[in-house]
Amino acid sequence: MKINTLLTALMALGLSLAGAGAGAAAAAAAAPSKIEFWTFSMKPKFTPYFEGLVRQYEAGNPGVKIEWVDFPWDVIQTKLVTRIVAGTPPALVNLNVPWADEFARDGLLTPVDALLGEARERYIPSTLEDLNFGGKTYGFPLYSNVAVIAYNTHIFKAAGIVRAPRDLDEQLAFARQIAERTGKAGLCPALAKIDGLMLQQGLPLIVKQRAVFNSPRHVALIEKLAATYRAGGLLKDSLFAEDNFPAAIDAYKGGRLGMLLAPPTALKRIEGDAKDIYAITDVAPAPLGPTGIADGGWLIHFAVPTGVDAKLLPAVGKFARFLTNDANQLAFAKQASVYPAMRQAANDAFFTSLPARAGAAEKAVAAGAVSMPHAHTLYVAGIDDYDELRRYLVKAVEAGVTGKQDVKQALDQAVTIWNKKLAALRSR
Repeated sequence: MKINTLLTALMALGLSLAGAGAGAAAAAAAAPSKIEFWTFSMKPKFTPYFEGLVRQYEAGNPGVKIEWVDFPWDVIQTKLVTRIVAGTPPALVNLNVPWADEFARDGLLTPVDALLGEARERYIPSTLEDLNFGGKTYGFPLYSNVAVIAYNTHIFKAAGIVRAPRDLDEQLAFARQIAERTGKAGLCPALAKIDGLMLQQGLPLIVKQRAVFNSPRHVALIEKLAATYRAGGLLKDSLFAEDNFPAAIDAYKGGRLGMLLAPPTALKRIEGDAKDIYAITDVAPAPLGPTGIADGGWLIHFAVPTGVDAKLLPAVGKFARFLTNDANQLAFAKQASVYPAMRQAANDAFFTSLPARAGAAEKAVAAGAVSMPHAHTLYVAGIDDYDELRRYLVKAVEAGVTGKQDVKQALDQAVTIWNKKLAALRSR
């Protein structure tokens, strides 16, 4: 359920945000030292980590009681809206950037600029940029991830390729060359996420509240993908599936795919499942788009819901800075195989130094660290029912890439649908 739809439903039950502030204030007055924070999908793997943080903070801050609650990722939004409307929000909650954008637009988050303090300078700038909506910051960055490009050196050698690709055009050119000279697929892009690829390539989807992804530059991008598809350079297995990563990594492990765009953790899977392929795998940072944005960024952070008592906010800010400081981010990132959002932690030797005789997995960690300062969460902000719109775009791209329809014609039709729906949304 969309956040604003859920909010309306709860309000219809007789709850109101007007009462939320008063309820939160009363709760804070009764227990001013209690700080409740929520995460999603951290139990049981990270239970020792978070329970250790709670003990450490309480020991160093006598009189402060910390309560940690973990929910599955697919229910935390509903739980949060319910608690906000009821007037009993948690002090901090884990969100991703698109969720935070929607919550902030609906007035359900509190800006944290005043709570960041001097810690602001210690976060990687791109992570704070991700959380800036309307000139205000809505969270304490915790971690992100990026993609690297793993490639089969034997397939590259057979295709006459001597280095990793430096941009998307080279990825597609190398994929066609691999197909021509080896009969194997070269690349398996996540085309169900074509909107993110367009944004990374500097191609906007909406300008002045109108869809514009049928421009000559957008058409040229899809035609390059179509040419690579016709040449056999794109892996056809689940190419347009919402999650085609399982098909891509299986093909790579089976020696049927020349290049794999994936988070560094994928290399550990390859090492465990296909030692022969792992032994001939090399790794490089994934090429940045012309925007200078790395592939695969997806920031997770701690946000402050609306309705948290103002008197409690300084204590909440102190605890949030503790949760996301360099030492704690580094410890979590090592366990979770992600990248910290703090500068010092992200530059730790764990990420940046290669051990002697480093394998592909270690190289992947270092390659990702190169890209991390350029990571952004790519999505289209401020559009209700966006997932439905995106499906129309993906269908058009699939028709164009597979040759079922002229690329320009397919994109034109999708733009028409988008603009009708966008106009309807504006008139609500």
